[in-house]
Amino acid sequence: MLHFRSCDRSPSFGPRWPGVGVLLLALTLLAGCASGGGVSAQRYSLPEGVQPNQVSRSDAPSQRLVVSRIRVTDYLDAEGIVMQLDDITLNRARQHLWAEDLSRQLQRGLRQRLAERLPDTQVVGDDSRRDGAHELRLDVTHFQGRYDGQAIARGEWQLRDASGEIIALEPFAAATTLDADGYPALVRALGLSWDAVADQLADRLQELR
Repeated sequence: MLHFRSCDRSPSFGPRWPGVGVLLLALTLLAGCASGGGVSAQRYSLPEGVQPNQVSRSDAPSQRLVVSRIRVTDYLDAEGIVMQLDDITLNRARQHLWAEDLSRQLQRGLRQRLAERLPDTQVVGDDSRRDGAHELRLDVTHFQGRYDGQAIARGEWQLRDASGEIIALEPFAAATTLDADGYPALVRALGLSWDAVADQLADRLQELR
């Protein structure tokens, strides 16, 4: 069970941190929480995906895929960006916030990424007509910075056919090392982790055809 730490107090850091660099990273990420309420909040949106190389486009997509609204676990279902301080403690920022509902950003970002990786597939949202399309569902359990300097994305996905029968049910996981301190670097790294998740899903969806 993960403990959730409020941003009301700046947390103390002990020898559990693996190195000085990671400690400095965490202190930088938590600076927005420890500062007073007079500081203006910064808002962030996930970057667009990195388009894979050598993707051939078909004139008319022969497949159709519905990406349903992505479900995120309770502690992610909020404005504040989450930082995992150790194996059991989570911290949600008060001054560093998502610009839009995280679930919607993840869904839109995944649709864009899969459309780029599956050129023979029309990838649509769950508000579109299904008409025999397969449906992709995701449950995201982790989408946060971590104390070892990684931006992690983890959860489970399932693919259903037009009748609702489950074709596949599998976990996904991706991690990206931050290349700088601060929340902008964390958000960019989370975007790269979401790219990696899209790569995994695109490969499996092609295998399942």
